[in-house]
Amino acid sequence: MREQVLAVQRMQDYIREHLSEEITLTKLAQVSLFSPWYSRRLFEQYTGVTPSEYIRKLRLSQSALRLRDENCKILDVALDAGFDSVDGYQRAFLKEFGCNPKEYSLHPVPICLFTPFGVQSIYMKRRTCMEPSRNVFISIIEKPTRKVLIKRAKQATDYFEYCNEVGCDIWGVLKSIPSISNEPICLWLTQKYRLPDTSEYVQGVEIADDISIPDGFDVITLPTSKYLMFQGEPFDEVDYEAAIQEIWEAEKKYDPSVLDYMWDNENPRIQLEPIGTRGYIEYLPIQTKK
Repeated sequence: MREQVLAVQRMQDYIREHLSEEITLTKLAQVSLFSPWYSRRLFEQYTGVTPSEYIRKLRLSQSALRLRDENCKILDVALDAGFDSVDGYQRAFLKEFGCNPKEYSLHPVPICLFTPFGVQSIYMKRRTCMEPSRNVFISIIEKPTRKVLIKRAKQATDYFEYCNEVGCDIWGVLKSIPSISNEPICLWLTQKYRLPDTSEYVQGVEIADDISIPDGFDVITLPTSKYLMFQGEPFDEVDYEAAIQEIWEAEKKYDPSVLDYMWDNENPRIQLEPIGTRGYIEYLPIQTKK
């Protein structure tokens, strides 16, 4: 299985790096080191979609973010996404997201963006520890008072339990919502921010005041707070669990009193998406020692 998984991962990497170019099955086969027929079969087996569907979904999601954030023409977005006409693009956008691209550009609503995961991190054996003597970087940051749009679960205490309850597609929805911090976040809510029979772990996005609240979501307001940011070194995607464990061990050992702070047990702990190129990041709330 290892060679097949690595072949699909190479194809995923190639698609990500060449998304704005023409991508053929012949080229993907060259990258995978298997025949075109077998490459397509492997890709669909491990990702659930064909290479062409995968590319289309990624391009449509990228185009949706352009429509949300840029003042651009539908024709330009359609052509850049690899479509020959606006009509074809509109039909594909409507089928994928349930709304017309022109209407979406004028009034963006939460949609489920396609957020694929690298198959290597899913199917290959993950290491529970990495090489010794890796650095963990710690710095103090301050966040202003802000609103956080969250999707609650019932009992989840971590990412996997949350996905089992809510579904992994919620991350794609959150990525479609404009964020003042430029990306969704995960939080371990303290009792102060939990409702009866709802989960400790939630996913959400920090929002501006003028964002409308979609059905099924709640909004909490977090105060101006200081945090210790723990950031690990870059890691291979397959090692994401080890990268997270590395930070958790560092947090357990760290004493904030050396900086004249103490842990703030009123505010939520924050988790950012584990992205190998930047290292795993968490924010732990702190307050001045009393």
